[in-house]
Order: sequence, then C-alpha cells, then structure tokens
Amino acid sequence: MSDDAPELASIEDFLKLDIRIGTVVRAEPFPEARKPAIRLWIDFGGELGEKKSSAQITAHYTPNALIGRQVLAVVNFPPRQIGPMRSEVLTLGVSDGTGEIVLMAPDQAVPDGTRLH
Repeated sequence: MSDDAPELASIEDFLKLDIRIGTVVRAEPFPEARKPAIRLWIDFGGELGEKKSSAQITAHYTPNALIGRQVLAVVNFPPRQIGPMRSEVLTLGVSDGTGEIVLMAPDQAVPDGTRLH
C-alpha cells in the first residue's frame, strides 16, 4: 500500500458516523468566515430538530436557492466555532473539477432525519 492510499476503515468505524438527511429551512451569506461560505439552518426532524452549519458552497449555490433543499450531514461531530457561529453539523459535499464543493443529496425526497446506511 502506498503512502497516498487511504487508511482502511472497518464497518465499526463507519457505524460511528451518524449521517442524516435534513432540509435547509434558512440560509444566509456568512461574510465573517475566512473563506466564502453560507450559513445553513437544517431541519433534521424529530429528535434532532434544527441544526446550524457553515458550508463553503458559494461557487454553486446562493442562499435563496438552498431553501427547501435536502442535504446530507454528519450530525455527531462535536460543534465547531467558525467565526461568530457555532457549526453543529458537517454538511457533506464533493469537489467538482475545479475544487468547488457540490452538495450531496438523495435523488428522491426522503423523511428528514433518515440515517445514511
């Protein structure tokens, strides 16, 4: 295995991550962030409720276009202070061909709070 190869993870490692679907209910620019970002308020329904996140997604998204969109997020990382905001979840995305982030989302609507398997 080369030094660049990712470390192998076990199924137990994967199961430690709590990745859920939620709907963006509010979004606004986040000019206080070091890199261009958008503040997100994501509703995960039921037991989790609404959580905040900061996402560096300004190349492909505007705040208004995100309202009502379902996104995937890791909900069991410790909160992180990002400027004046406490980010409670890690919103998931992948890099496009230029390194800009594209959000991960289901191809069909699913109930908020549903866990990734």
